Amino acid sequence: MPYEATHPPKQSKKVLKLLPALTKHHSRKPTMIFAAIAAVIIVAAGTGSFLLISHYNPAIIPAVMPKHKYVPPPTTVASTLTGLQVSPDVNKRPVTAVMIENSIDARPQSGLDQAGIVFEALAEGGVTRFMALYQDTQPDYLGPVRSARPYYIQWLLGFDAAYAHVGGSPDALADITAWRVKDMNQFYNAAAYERISTRYAPHNVYTSAAQLNQVEASKGFTSSNFTGFARKKEFPIKTPTTTSIDLAFSGYYYNAHFDYDAATNTYKRSESGSPHMELHKDGSKVQIAPKVVVAMIVPEHAGALDSTGAYYADYATIGSGSVLVFQDGTVEKGTWSKPSNTAQITFTDTTGKPLALDAGQAWISAMPTASSVTYK
Repeated sequence: MPYEATHPPKQSKKVLKLLPALTKHHSRKPTMIFAAIAAVIIVAAGTGSFLLISHYNPAIIPAVMPKHKYVPPPTTVASTLTGLQVSPDVNKRPVTAVMIENSIDARPQSGLDQAGIVFEALAEGGVTRFMALYQDTQPDYLGPVRSARPYYIQWLLGFDAAYAHVGGSPDALADITAWRVKDMNQFYNAAAYERISTRYAPHNVYTSAAQLNQVEASKGFTSSNFTGFARKKEFPIKTPTTTSIDLAFSGYYYNAHFDYDAATNTYKRSESGSPHMELHKDGSKVQIAPKVVVAMIVPEHAGALDSTGAYYADYATIGSGSVLVFQDGTVEKGTWSKPSNTAQITFTDTTGKPLALDAGQAWISAMPTASSVTYK
């Protein structure tokens, strides 16, 4: 509020006090007296105003600070495993690797569609097997769970993952001990697994993320230290040039086929001439459709004989080789590399730069030769 409105100058106050006395003794000349008084008041008021103006200092007036809109901190971060946006707490969870069977009697499987990464390779006798990695999701139905193999162990070590399986080949069981794997073998953790009645052994062992997480917590497997794949920040809009992929593993029942679906930017998987469906615990089914399909050319050879007289498959997983990465309806050639058991497997393009993958599920298949991968 203006100073003059609440605090009249001191000179003005004195004049006002003299007013009665002046009018009393000089009543004969009221006009002259009042004129003199008015002049005094004007001069006093002017003097006060001058004093106020002469002491005005714009520096003492508070500056009006511009208002900045509050921007809350981000509530999500990129998942280390999948690149998808997740709560920061998700990256603190352990990565869980689960061996899932793919024999004809094991189909449809449960939980593959919810995995962040799936590795696919031969087990024995031309039969393929999957190793699914979980961190972002918590499936309530996983299976059928089957036995371990050495090359899957080498792949999971790069993700510092705990390993869920039912027994394994002699070499794999020896490697689990020698390589100090975070082991959750069903043989020694039976409470975390169950045998369902709708299938016969050995195709009936199932588990869940919650059950495996309890085992991990009891063993101190509470986190995983790994780098993860290079991931794209967004899906580029491209004209699809590669819409059909065929992976020849061993024959009709185990060869895989993928069809690119532009509407969802995914690759719908088929095997044995039919869509590869997943069975959820509630009875619903969904077709497997990863965002990225990776075909690694990995030397494969016959390992030891199993109890039936069939050779276990074995792969040279340490080293490097060529790779084909299918995403966004296109294909890119590059190199895969894994220098040691615990090293993270990486993909680089033809110039040696990291080959970034779309965020979402990556399906990685180990193929014995370049000719076993065809596309159009």
